[in-house]
Amino acid sequence: MNILPAQISFFLRQHSVKRNLVALGRIFLMIFALIAFYSIIFHYIMLAEGQHYSWLTGVYWTLTVMSTLGFGDITFASETGKLFTIIVLCSGVLLLMVILPFTFIQFFYAPWLKAQEKGHTPRSIPADSSGQVIVVGSSPITLNLVDELENYGARCVVLCGDSGATLDLLDQGYTAVAGEHDARQTYVNLRLPSAAMLVTLESDVRNSNIIFTARDVSPSVSIVCSAQSEDAIDILRLAGATRVFQFHTMLGAALARRVLNAKTRFSVVSRYKELVIAEGPVMRTSLVGKSLKNSALRVVTGANVVGLWERGKFVLPMPSTVFTPTMVMVIAGDMHQIQAANAYLGKDAPPPETSSSVLIIGCGRVGREAALQLKRCGRQFSIVDKSPKSGFVKDFLIVGDAADREALKKAGIETAQSAIITTHDDDTNIYLTLYCRRLREDMQIISRATLDRNVGILHAAGADLVLSLASLVSSSIINLLSPGKVMMINEGLNIFRSVVGKSLEGKKLLGSGVRAQTHCSVVAVRSGDGAVITNPDPEYVFKAGDELYLIGDSASEKLYYDTFGKNMPLT
Repeated sequence: MNILPAQISFFLRQHSVKRNLVALGRIFLMIFALIAFYSIIFHYIMLAEGQHYSWLTGVYWTLTVMSTLGFGDITFASETGKLFTIIVLCSGVLLLMVILPFTFIQFFYAPWLKAQEKGHTPRSIPADSSGQVIVVGSSPITLNLVDELENYGARCVVLCGDSGATLDLLDQGYTAVAGEHDARQTYVNLRLPSAAMLVTLESDVRNSNIIFTARDVSPSVSIVCSAQSEDAIDILRLAGATRVFQFHTMLGAALARRVLNAKTRFSVVSRYKELVIAEGPVMRTSLVGKSLKNSALRVVTGANVVGLWERGKFVLPMPSTVFTPTMVMVIAGDMHQIQAANAYLGKDAPPPETSSSVLIIGCGRVGREAALQLKRCGRQFSIVDKSPKSGFVKDFLIVGDAADREALKKAGIETAQSAIITTHDDDTNIYLTLYCRRLREDMQIISRATLDRNVGILHAAGADLVLSLASLVSSSIINLLSPGKVMMINEGLNIFRSVVGKSLEGKKLLGSGVRAQTHCSVVAVRSGDGAVITNPDPEYVFKAGDELYLIGDSASEKLYYDTFGKNMPLT
């Protein structure tokens, strides 16, 4: 009862409600006038029949007939009276049972519910809030980013323009606030000056408005945004963005780097000072069929195999692990060791003229960037797309449906070493992956996924490598928010940092239990004097103050912190 007056006051202050109440009042006025008119006609017809009733009785009769209650205690005897009764009854059904209820719902009840919804929707966060990450929007990629940030200890607030979407997010457990993206007060309510970062992944036009408005509230807060076009980058920076990412371009380049290459078997996916992490397919190398122990990769190159992707599942290799063509190696070392690994496995690669053909399916932003990267490397490629394209890609384009076998044959699927599937629809990518794998069992298939949840499905469909746009967005922003603490590589595979605690101090790497108990692998140690030791010797003894750099998936990372120390929040 204490809340009801405030809700009524909030409801009546809205201009649209005032207009609705006027319209509703006119409907009621018309009904009251019709009741009065019918009551007068009733009175005169009854007088004509020789019956005498009061004016109040006339109103009573009119209401009982119009509402279809029809008590039957007062009736007409003449045909004129009965015809009048029919007219009153039909108009009552139309007005009281059809027009009035729908009008009441439209002009009063629905606005009342909407006002209550707005009244219950939070529009600000506590005044003492600080260090929060403000994320604009509620798309699946945005929510995936929020989930990843919160996994690493960040406190996120999602800004929605719609009250209904805000309430839905609150029901799902997110911290969400409703507000207009172009209203200065919105960012004041979100305590923007004390926030750690503002992230917006909307369209270029909307991003520019968001950034410009937010920058007016806080000149110093870090603002990170996405850009869909090359021309928008400078505009967004002029608006006040701290960092601008072209995620679709980055994804296309990453897909192109992972195709089979006679000269470079491994593509660098992350680095920290001397430490370099690279990925490379086992397919068409001398390692196929060999165990890790017999591969001599570390002995010859110094690089260490720290993980294996097997159809989307990350596993730590054991000495007895046998390499299969579907595996992708994750190796760690310095740049000289990575180059040595490229040379070691490149000696068995096929000649360039038979290994350079790449088929790209889809010529959107991702496919175009993948083609550009291959062109810069001098690789032969062809593109299949349903519609003609302009620019450099038109010389490599086969116009047709990728689900049409003849179009794929014309594009060279029968001789291509690799295929990159780049459409923006995950359902289409899954379908095309299945189709291409059926046509070519021995071809490397690299596919794009928009959402993380479809990565495993694409691997099951036959993709050798899958890169997710959602993971790329998350990794880029997390690496900005906490430089050096965590480096996301892809699809939940992370390099993270941890200071040696009492549970590890004085223990050798070999007997520490890090790998056995947590399924993480130590790829580097930063000693107290600042020196970084890549691929430390198994006999290395951990000392107080050492910083460990470990690789593992999200579950392994959590297990490590549960076992050997508490994960510190992002700062």
